[in-house]
Amino acid sequence: MTVTAPEAVDEATVPFPSSPDAHLTDPRTRATLRVQSRMLAATRAFLTGQGFQELLPPLIGPVTDPGIRGSKQVDVDFYGHKYKLMTSAILYKQASLLAFDKIFYIAPNIRLEPVETAVTHRHLVEFHQIDVEMRDARREDAMHLAEQLVTHVVTDVVASMPAELDVLGRDADTLRQAVTEAFGRVGHAQATAGLIDAGHPQDPAAEIDWQGEEIVSAGADRPFFITDYPKGSRGFYDKENPELPGVLRNFDLIAPEGYGELASGSEREHDYATLVTRMRETGENPAKYGWYLDLARRGIPGSSGFGIGLERFTRYVTGRQAAWQASAYPKLPGVVSA
Repeated sequence: MTVTAPEAVDEATVPFPSSPDAHLTDPRTRATLRVQSRMLAATRAFLTGQGFQELLPPLIGPVTDPGIRGSKQVDVDFYGHKYKLMTSAILYKQASLLAFDKIFYIAPNIRLEPVETAVTHRHLVEFHQIDVEMRDARREDAMHLAEQLVTHVVTDVVASMPAELDVLGRDADTLRQAVTEAFGRVGHAQATAGLIDAGHPQDPAAEIDWQGEEIVSAGADRPFFITDYPKGSRGFYDKENPELPGVLRNFDLIAPEGYGELASGSEREHDYATLVTRMRETGENPAKYGWYLDLARRGIPGSSGFGIGLERFTRYVTGRQAAWQASAYPKLPGVVSA
């Protein structure tokens, strides 16, 4: 895999709005939010047409997703108990498959990202995910569905929102062509080797950092998947490949044109004993996950799924420079705002 570093984006060209009204009255904001609304409608139409049940996700719980790349969780007092605001509803997605075979959420999430991520164009403190989970599915099923969903949404927007794309200066042909062929595939080991060869200091045993994702993204003209992250680089719920010990059956979906990661997903671990072992391996205390492990002991189904960052997805489709431009009331790391 050959990669080259993209040109840096001048931060002065994407100033954070001075007030909510300055942001909300900007014609580009209105066009972006209209496209986002259409994207949500297309997402719901596609998934319900595929037999998925939409559920409302929890906003707080005794635990939340620990695999959040250095951001902090937010505690709330729940009648004398320390609960968490959801950083991701992954554990609840698995539990929801006890009721339905295929589910999805449009899920709000809160992550206190490190202040230095305010300049990445991609990180927000408050964001939403299109969260999808399928019972008795393998990783390849989740990847296929993610590809179908992204293709459907992009195609729908190009066909139905030409005026908004014109306001935003987004080239519809570029978008259309990006989803006319099958998405690419590259393994984590190959992707990290390419980054190292290009001079980017990527740890081959770790997740690809945001700068690395931006680099490999800039060299692509259509979305592609990075698969097979090493064990230890992701959460305890990503299933280890029994045929390739030390390799996880997971993936990221990377947008082209330098927009970086759109989605993460995996085949899920659901065996009780293995979950406890993996929690300990990743430094998690199994006692924190009592309700979840009780379910696993009684039996939760095997599954696969993914989460697509809505603001990131909107940013890619609309061609905006930063994810905060795809939010009506954006919250940037370290920036106190409305």
